Amino acid sequence: MQGGSGFFVITGGPGAGKTTLLQTLAAQGLPHMPEAGRAIIQDQQAIGGSALPWADRLAFAEQMLGWELRSWREAARLPRPVLFDRGLPDIIGYLTLCGLPVPAHFQEAARRFRYASPVFIAPPWPEIFGQDTERKQDFAEAVATHAAMIRTYTALGYELLELPLASVENRARFIRARLGD
Repeated sequence: MQGGSGFFVITGGPGAGKTTLLQTLAAQGLPHMPEAGRAIIQDQQAIGGSALPWADRLAFAEQMLGWELRSWREAARLPRPVLFDRGLPDIIGYLTLCGLPVPAHFQEAARRFRYASPVFIAPPWPEIFGQDTERKQDFAEAVATHAAMIRTYTALGYELLELPLASVENRARFIRARLGD
């Protein structure tokens, strides 16, 4: 499958402002694909499922894989650029961070379904970090996740561009400028 020309990922650790930034950019008219993890957690909790990061991490990763593949295909029908709240490489980073082996089909998905460079990465930011019913990680895990995303995306040949520690409006301007908007 060809790369996702015009598909841009915003990644990073939990609580770094990715979703808020994407909501702001969506309100400005940029199409986006939502994060898999939070929605899967909500769905699994609603149905009493076990595909949760604190119950069955591999099942959770498989759910995220299916979500991200579907998102990639849905995005192909949208006008470009399309922004993604995380991408397929995030799942590989997650599995690695958990100390779990990465099944070959995850690597193949990341190889076949590519995103554009640069990949925007939100650095850990203690002033905005928070936990909730879906985000149970502490700040140390957010920092470790950020490092895992750097390693994973770099290993897959992506250029990373760190988002500034700035207001959501300034971050949105930063991204729009890099997209040529």
